[in-house]
Amino acid sequence: MLWMFHICFVSFVFLFFFSLLFFVWGISLLISNTSFFIEWEVISVNSSPIVMTILLDWMSLIFMSFVLYISGMVIYYSKQYMSSDPYINRFIILVLMFVLSMMLLIISPNMISILLGWDGLGLVSYCLVIYYQNMRSYGAGMLTALSNRIGDVCILLAIAWMLNYGSWNYIFYLGDLVGGSEMMVIVSFIILAAMTKSAQIPFSAWLPAAMAAPTPVSALVHSSTLVTAGVYLLIRFSDALTMSFMGSLLLLFSGLTMFMAGVGANYEYDLSKIIALSTLSQLGLMMMILSMGYAMLAFFHLIMHALFKALLFLCAGAIIHGVGDTQDIRCMGGLVNQMPLTLSCLNTANLALCGVPFLAGFYSKDLILEVATLSCIDFISFFLLFFSTGLTVCYSVRLSYYLTGMGFSGMNCHAIGDNSNWVMIRGMLGLTLGAVVGGSVMSWILFSCSEVIVLPFFLKMWALAVSGFGAWVGFLLSSSQIGKLSTPSGATYFFMTMMGSMWFLPYLSTNYCIRFPLYVGGAYTKVIDQGWSEMLGGQGAHYFVEGGSVLMTNMQHNEFKVHLFFSFIMILFLISIYLLF
Repeated sequence: MLWMFHICFVSFVFLFFFSLLFFVWGISLLISNTSFFIEWEVISVNSSPIVMTILLDWMSLIFMSFVLYISGMVIYYSKQYMSSDPYINRFIILVLMFVLSMMLLIISPNMISILLGWDGLGLVSYCLVIYYQNMRSYGAGMLTALSNRIGDVCILLAIAWMLNYGSWNYIFYLGDLVGGSEMMVIVSFIILAAMTKSAQIPFSAWLPAAMAAPTPVSALVHSSTLVTAGVYLLIRFSDALTMSFMGSLLLLFSGLTMFMAGVGANYEYDLSKIIALSTLSQLGLMMMILSMGYAMLAFFHLIMHALFKALLFLCAGAIIHGVGDTQDIRCMGGLVNQMPLTLSCLNTANLALCGVPFLAGFYSKDLILEVATLSCIDFISFFLLFFSTGLTVCYSVRLSYYLTGMGFSGMNCHAIGDNSNWVMIRGMLGLTLGAVVGGSVMSWILFSCSEVIVLPFFLKMWALAVSGFGAWVGFLLSSSQIGKLSTPSGATYFFMTMMGSMWFLPYLSTNYCIRFPLYVGGAYTKVIDQGWSEMLGGQGAHYFVEGGSVLMTNMQHNEFKVHLFFSFIMILFLISIYLLF
């Protein structure tokens, strides 16, 4: 037990120290408007150097500081959450490898090194999703890995296309070649890769499935590492994003993703999946504002969302531990009397997610909605943005009501409380501080001069009205019998089933997009590669040569009967030729 404390505590101290260092360094670079571009020649073979390039600017350093801070809190939280795991050292090492892969992706201006970090995230995430080693985890891990392989192929195609420029340092070409046909092809591949990694429609099925991983891993995956890698990569390519035709498609798909996740979360009763669908909704919001051309706002909401989303997952893990490892929110009523500190942290994160003034989410979400009101976007995107914002408040209020507003409906007999969870609570309190004051501090840092957005009174109050209406609908759905229909019939059953299952995307992804291609590939391999190709190719040539070799060996044995037989055949052949001519 002592060595377990040491590995968690040392990792926490190490990550926390470097988080503070990178944060201070990033602020200094932001104030001085400078950046460092480092080229390190790793090895040179026959005058062919292998160079590692590193970009250190204010954006990469501040994002790394937030990733390291959240990772440190999660590892400290894991000291108690994973205390019964005999292989916790392996778990901590996997988490550190996960963070290291994200660091490599953040500081890389080179497509080759980006691919290393990108594939590192995919490989380690697969190892973490199947960590519990059961069939459900294996299926979720395979869905996660195969869905992300599509993005890996797109990155490889972008690397191959960048050979036209003679270098893989994309940062050199974004400013000069905006609008060029070749850069548009590369940006289209990058957008497709980011859609797979950030789980946009039609690649959304893997994100809720990845909840098979331990809760600390989910807190990392859904806040600052795996799913945010696509958003961060598009922020780097934002100069060329709005010029590509894929930018308009990204605006539509991200709006549909945000809407689908918001509706699905209101029909879900699994605590972890509600928070996972919340992540999917916020990723759609980031992609929407990014496709409008506001990269700074997308980055601001990215780091704010990381704070309160990691806090939500850590609180959910503590609650699931407390109520006897059940995840159904209908069995968790009245927990505010048993776990007041945990529920306070969770409700704080929920309010930050809703954008309540003056928490972390307010400074980014309110600014995004007001800027979107001023932007020239179509009515469908405008409707999806504001309606999905109301749905966010709706499922957040519904979740808080089920956990705090109802009477106690637990099914276990053991004591529930905060007294035995002090290590986990310390990790949650560290993130609660960021969810409360992080928004105001980062808004002062990133936006040095205050931006005043002048709107009519109706549009200015539109965001508040949508949020208030969503809160009212969420309360009605959770407190009335309308939202508790467990056995609907007819068209209502089909509608509720479709909305609650993400528009059947998990079924389509597993049965048609994964199982059918694998079946076709297996049949092709059996019939062609291991069938006709073998008989007409290498295997057939082997049989022919083997038979001829046996024949020549028998002829060289000088046996009388063999020579007599071949002589007789030769005589018959000559007679037949004579008779024919």
